Amino acid sequence: MKRVKVNGVELRVIDEGEGPALLLLHGFAGSAESWDDVARKLTSRYRVIRVDLLGHGGSSAPQDPRRYALPLMAADLAGLLDHLAVPKACVVGYSLGGRVALHLALSAPEKVAALVLESASCGIADPKERAARRAQDEALAGKILREGIEAFVAYWEELPLFASQKRLPRAVQEAQRRIRLSQRASGLVGSLKGAGAGTQEWLLPQLPKLSMPLLLIVGSLDTKYCQLAQEMKTALRSSRLCVVEGAGHNVHLEKPGQYTRTLEAFLAEVIARGVFDGAFAHGAHG
Repeated sequence: MKRVKVNGVELRVIDEGEGPALLLLHGFAGSAESWDDVARKLTSRYRVIRVDLLGHGGSSAPQDPRRYALPLMAADLAGLLDHLAVPKACVVGYSLGGRVALHLALSAPEKVAALVLESASCGIADPKERAARRAQDEALAGKILREGIEAFVAYWEELPLFASQKRLPRAVQEAQRRIRLSQRASGLVGSLKGAGAGTQEWLLPQLPKLSMPLLLIVGSLDTKYCQLAQEMKTALRSSRLCVVEGAGHNVHLEKPGQYTRTLEAFLAEVIARGVFDGAFAHGAHG
């Protein structure tokens, strides 16, 4: 584990293994530890880089919400890869992390060997819906500031989006709760206001610009994101869509074995196509 300074902020990073580099990006109220089960299975064959996104975990939590803008966060990750001497990586993003990953792929495609978007979106097309979402995120930010992290976590865990997680083993649920409870109110508020879906540019028209291999992963129980993934696949016909049966929004948490097998099969194809040639990053890191 290390802290890397880039563009005036510090990002907490877990950097393990050797081989083709994978950059794993967690969702809102998550951390690098959210990927523990997946990372454990991959570090014998890949260089697995996990980062706490801005405002989360041990990374910086700027007071100005504008610093959390997704293009700025993507630039931070591009700088992080440069700092770690990683010419290109397969970027894997879940939910909020998927939206950051998409911005990184569009702004710095030369650094993204392949892209995996799990339960992610391109933003909101309709301006009125986008404004309504901004208002919702502002209201949730106010709730966090008034009531604190514990009250937020209690509310967050009861959202229908996460209902399927209640079937997970108690130890898995408790580990997830610990990650959420470890967050700082200022960081979550900044992320909601600066990087929420209501502040994001509508990116679907830009998807045809992407030429790297792209895998979309969603859970069959997450009907909203199944529809969003299908829209992305339609816009990018070369992409591949994997719907994991019996999983909800957080597929890698709910079905880690199937998720990892799907990811490794995709990575094997990507490596066979030679997109990592000359970009294997070995050497000292930890």
